[in-house]
Amino acid sequence: MRILVTNDDGIHAPGLDACARIARALSDDVWVVAPETDQSGVAHSLSLSDPLRLRQVEDQRFAVKGTPTDCVIMAVRHLMEGKAPDLVLSGVNRGQNIAEDVSYSGTVAGAIEGTILGISSIALSQAFGPATRANPSYDTAEAHAPEVIRTLLKEGIPPGILVNVNFPDRPPKDVQGIAVTAQGRRDQNLMRIDARQDGRGNAYYWIGFERRVFATVPGSDLRALDEGRISVTPLRLDMTDEPFMTRLAQVFEEK
Repeated sequence: MRILVTNDDGIHAPGLDACARIARALSDDVWVVAPETDQSGVAHSLSLSDPLRLRQVEDQRFAVKGTPTDCVIMAVRHLMEGKAPDLVLSGVNRGQNIAEDVSYSGTVAGAIEGTILGISSIALSQAFGPATRANPSYDTAEAHAPEVIRTLLKEGIPPGILVNVNFPDRPPKDVQGIAVTAQGRRDQNLMRIDARQDGRGNAYYWIGFERRVFATVPGSDLRALDEGRISVTPLRLDMTDEPFMTRLAQVFEEK
C-alpha cells in the first residue's frame, strides 16, 4: 500500500512526523508532501496566482510553498505520477478539528482533495487543553491511529466520503473507546475580534475565541472528545441538502 502524508502545520511540525510514523506502521511505501510553512486555517484553497515551489527534504519527503490542497495535487499529479497513493493521511494536526473547524481546516482540506482525486483519505487531529497547549503530545494519536485506520480500510471508505478522526487530550491508556459521531456545532458567540495597537498606536486585530465551557450534543464529535473518546466522523463532499432541494423544486414549479 502506498501512503501519502500531508498536513497544514508545515513540513517541520512534530505532528507531521507522528503521522509519518503512523503511516509506516501500515506500509513501507510512505511519501510526505507538506507545506513549507504553517497553513492552518487556509481551508480548501488553491494557489492560483503564485507559482508552487518544490523542495526535496529527503528521500520521498518534500516541502511545497503552497497549501495542503496544493501539496496533494503536487504529490498525485507530479511526484507520484503513474503510481498514485492508495491512501492519503492528513495530520496529525496540532489541535482538534471538529464542529465548524472542518470548514476552515487545512488538515481536513488535505483529505478532501485526496477524496476528490478518488483516493481513500483520512484527516487526523490531536486535541489539546490548557495544560497541554504549549507542548501537545501525539502519543495518543500514534498509539490508536493505526488500528482505527486499519478498521476503516477493511470496511472500505465509499467514494465521495472522507473520514475525520480526532484524538482526545489524554494519555493513550486513558482513552475511553471510539465514538462514531456527527459533526457538532459550537456556540458562535465564542468567536470574537481582539482589537490591539502596535508600538506606533496603529490598530490591528486578531480573531479570537473565548475559552469557556458550553453544552455539547450527544452523538457529536464535541461530546466524544469531552468524554475522552476518539471521534470518527464521515464527511461528504456533496454538500447538497436534498430535503430543501426538493422543497425548492416544488416552489419553483408552482411559479
